[in-house]
Amino acid sequence: MDASLAGRVALVTGVSREVGIGAAIAHELAAAGAQLFLSSHPEYDEAQPWDVAPGEPARIAGALRASGAEVDTLEIDLALPESAGTLVDAVIERFGRLDVLVNNACCSEQGDLASLDAAQLDRHYAINLRAPALLCGELARRRPPGEGGRIITITSGQSYGPMPGEVAYVATKGGMEALTLSLAAELAPNGITVNAVDPGPTDTGWMSPALKRSLEEASPHGRVGAPADAARLVRFLASDDGGWITGQIVRSRGGL
Repeated sequence: MDASLAGRVALVTGVSREVGIGAAIAHELAAAGAQLFLSSHPEYDEAQPWDVAPGEPARIAGALRASGAEVDTLEIDLALPESAGTLVDAVIERFGRLDVLVNNACCSEQGDLASLDAAQLDRHYAINLRAPALLCGELARRRPPGEGGRIITITSGQSYGPMPGEVAYVATKGGMEALTLSLAAELAPNGITVNAVDPGPTDTGWMSPALKRSLEEASPHGRVGAPADAARLVRFLASDDGGWITGQIVRSRGGL
């Protein structure tokens, strides 16, 4: 086990699916020695077109514990305004501190401008922008002076190129990228780094065979991203080695 994160507590949101980026991040941080608190909202995944088996969050936590990691979990709807405080309270109660925040949970629905309505915008805003912003504030307020910290948000390619048909997703994820730059400057005096990771097209079970083939053909490496690709970058940014990197949107897209 790599002990580069030994003694540190990491909160990873949106860890519901064994093939997801959140689960891969949790395994990477655990391998580095971190204690983990994982949030999930299975009801969201159950409403999506991909297959979700019952009890996946519990199986993820069980596999992590079997590897020797110390893990706790909470099923929570981050769309509720009070959820950020409730979640961080639970982390502090369990582990006594919070060192690393990984904002991985997201809302993603197809929807072009013609079908856009206020409800769809509000669903995306609540999960993709408001919840991460509130969680960042909770970490910043609760970190002891001078001890630093890490905030890492999983974003997408919305500022890298157009994503037609995903208006609400693009608007809210783009807002979180903009917030990353300002939070990095605001929290730098406290030693807290703030970055976002764009993993590019990543195979977490949502791609159709035709889409996956077309992306593989366009990729310089002949493949799409794997969850572990993003997870290794998050692990680096969470470590001491990543301490000089802040205010960055890191494009880990394999050349796509």
